[in-house]
Amino acid sequence: MARLMAIDYGKKRTGLAVTDPLQLIASGLTTVATHELIPFLKKYFAAEPVETIVIGEPKNLDGNATHATPLVIECIRILKKNFPDIPIVKVDERFTSKMAFQTMIDSGLKKKDRQNKALVDEISATIILQEYLRNKI
Repeated sequence: MARLMAIDYGKKRTGLAVTDPLQLIASGLTTVATHELIPFLKKYFAAEPVETIVIGEPKNLDGNATHATPLVIECIRILKKNFPDIPIVKVDERFTSKMAFQTMIDSGLKKKDRQNKALVDEISATIILQEYLRNKI
């Protein structure tokens, strides 16, 4: 089976997470500079088959779009252009950054390590992927 990949897209950094080939476990992959996302994905997809891309959809508490929603819509357009054979699924990403930060606290990371925004983005992508897997069953 091919992997699933989650993207926590941001203006500066983008967090990535993937499943194992059996699509059972979501794990953080890395965080890349957003301007390097497509070249990174081209290289990754050449080495690892990916069945579906799951991307976090930013929403306000009331469910309406946020200031970041147009950025994600543009990212989806670019992904579809570069990877037309890979389906893209949007997942509500409300609270993922807060959940990622709480995960860092719960795992015992020191305050200095919790300030690493790249790690927050990677953990957020993992949470997005876990949510997708949970709802897929």
